[in-house]
Amino acid sequence: MMANNQEYDYLFKLLLIGNSGVGKSCLLLRYATLQAFFILYNIQQKIKTIMLDEQIVKLQIWDTAGQERFRTLTSSYYRGAHGIIIVYDVTDRDSFENVRQWMHEIERFANAGVCKILVGNKCDMEESRKVSNEEGMELAKHYEIPFLETSAKNSINVDNSFITMSNEIKRNIQNKANATGTTTGDKKGIVFGKGILHHQSQGSEETTDSSSQGNPKKKNNSACCQ
Repeated sequence: MMANNQEYDYLFKLLLIGNSGVGKSCLLLRYATLQAFFILYNIQQKIKTIMLDEQIVKLQIWDTAGQERFRTLTSSYYRGAHGIIIVYDVTDRDSFENVRQWMHEIERFANAGVCKILVGNKCDMEESRKVSNEEGMELAKHYEIPFLETSAKNSINVDNSFITMSNEIKRNIQNKANATGTTTGDKKGIVFGKGILHHQSQGSEETTDSSSQGNPKKKNNSACCQ
């Protein structure tokens, strides 16, 4: 664990959204840490530090802690997000069909131009699969966003999902800067320039990776990963 005063070049707010039970919390557990979560206002939050193109990036990752089942998510959850990971369960057809509804919520509540990727979780459960890889690819192609299939249980593509999301955000920042002729540090909504995150707020934890690919984590056999 890194010191709370660790410097960084970028701070990105990432959201995990999707139907209840698709494995969002397990993806976050697998990626960030196997320690218990702190929960604040029914939202789980972790901070993970990675190296991206030789720059220090802090990922502030938010998970809904099951609140999506009550449709209680509001604009406050989406506000200020730089990237959103939309997760469905490849063994649950309804969760895939509801991706369009989640995309509608993003359009309604999130900032225009927010980066997005589509993730089909539980790809290890081939015998129970209800959504093909090709269907996931086609839906992502429709929305012009990246697509990956993952397994939180077997740690398949979990790191890649968050690294892909981070690269999309960084590329988006650079493209906007090039288009406007400004430096990346001028872009609103991103924290830049060796900022200091002095204290973690209650409801968040911080972990770190020494490389952009992250370090392998011990297998988590939590039921949500099944």
